[in-house]
Amino acid sequence: MLAVEAAGKLLLIDCGLMFPEAHMLGIDLVIPDISVLRERRRDILAILLTHGHEDHIGALPYLLEDLGSPPVYATRLTLGLLRSKLAEHDLDKTADLREVELRKPIALGPFSAEFYRAAHSIVDGAGLILQTPAGQIVHTGDFKLDPTPVDGQPTDLERLAACGDEGTLLLLADSTNVEHEGHTLSERTVGEAFNALLPNCSGKVVVATFSSNIHRIQQVFDAAAAVGRKVLVNGRSMVANIAIARQLGYLHITDDALLDLHGYRAARPEQILLLTTGSQGEPRSALSRMAAADHKQLQIETGDTVILSSKFIPGNEKAISNLINQLYRRGAQVFYETTSEVHVSGHASRDELQTLHSLVKPRYFVPVHGEYRHLVHHAALAREMGTPEDNIFILGNGEPLTLSADGARREERVETGRVFIDGRGVGDLGAPELRDRSHLAHHGVVNVILALNQASGEIIYGPEIFSRGFVPEEDSEAYLAEAAQKVREMLAEHSLDAVSDWEEIRVEVRRTLRRFFNKTIDRRPLILPFILEL
Repeated sequence: MLAVEAAGKLLLIDCGLMFPEAHMLGIDLVIPDISVLRERRRDILAILLTHGHEDHIGALPYLLEDLGSPPVYATRLTLGLLRSKLAEHDLDKTADLREVELRKPIALGPFSAEFYRAAHSIVDGAGLILQTPAGQIVHTGDFKLDPTPVDGQPTDLERLAACGDEGTLLLLADSTNVEHEGHTLSERTVGEAFNALLPNCSGKVVVATFSSNIHRIQQVFDAAAAVGRKVLVNGRSMVANIAIARQLGYLHITDDALLDLHGYRAARPEQILLLTTGSQGEPRSALSRMAAADHKQLQIETGDTVILSSKFIPGNEKAISNLINQLYRRGAQVFYETTSEVHVSGHASRDELQTLHSLVKPRYFVPVHGEYRHLVHHAALAREMGTPEDNIFILGNGEPLTLSADGARREERVETGRVFIDGRGVGDLGAPELRDRSHLAHHGVVNVILALNQASGEIIYGPEIFSRGFVPEEDSEAYLAEAAQKVREMLAEHSLDAVSDWEEIRVEVRRTLRRFFNKTIDRRPLILPFILEL
């Protein structure tokens, strides 16, 4: 999410989520902390969405009302995907969603906002051109300079060149693939790979990809039709996105190209292509369950072909590697990013970024969308393209940049952060809970139950100690009995009848057991004493 302010009014560009990192145990999704915007909801004129990927629209169902429900501007497919997500939160009827026309400026208070075509790995992507009192801003969104996109709509270089001629104050540009030399391959190369692979497949074919990659999905259906295979679509998001894209005219699929489960069971393997999600090795995805022979309706058998048509997202490499190994154990032939051209990126590589800079010719530059090293490399590229060092800003989250007739300057950082979503809870978990979860995951838990007479301090029950994930169950009885004895000895040294704050006893129980566990087996479980006062 990016906020642009002029004359006391705000435009928000994108409102995405991220999926949890490895240390975020049990967390489902992560969304931006909008504390700094909440008190300025009346100043927010609109939300502008560049495209329909989760990291650009996924947080809106959680944050739209909190942001004051401003109008949302986007292209048709982006709004279609967003409307489906809002419906899950009963917001689709009340949200103000406005479809845009490319190259047609929209007046928004002190701003004018214009969308232009940006080719990406999802249909209907766009970049943004903002006219502000300080000058023109170009935001590329996610893009690449694909000369032969599947839908015939390449990135609008003519409009970008015009921005350079008009004078661009600030360029904010996608940095994801700045480390890759040359040009990113065209999406059409994936279709060519499918067309080369499928005629040689004798068994069932399984293709796993992202449900938002409509171009990729179209090419899967085209390749399947060319060899006489019908397609069974699997995965909730895949089914939903295909339905939306067909309804809006972005996917051209006939009903007789599709299989249902009944038809799937009746068809021969060489007549079937299964299109599914789960390309990142997600543990409960259909593909992972098929690879583990744990799916009731879908199986992987010897002679089948599995195509993982997606990027190995950083952090998922081990899960994907395990998935590939399991698929091979089932007797399948597996094709993936590092072995064949069954996936291409949706982001511009180095030569394309150089073209962008030469066209737009910005006075100031801010690299966006990438890990920090990508931003640093993109800043270096901008210097090579002639942007002065003092006019390039690598901004951290929450770090404002002010542009005016007096030049550019960084401002004091504002409050930002991450809000965790776990089940139906939004923001109710934070760093302390994640630390506890990590401690539990790595060291286990020990529970201590103790009942004391409130008046006399006499031990009425316990201490009883039991554990989970700490010591093997078969070895635990004698060991935990010894631990309980240490607690009794500690209690005998205290005048329990004089204790006024039982939290003091809980602290002593934890301290006693921690010393015992460290000394005997050098382990550090989470210790939870429960003291009942009777």
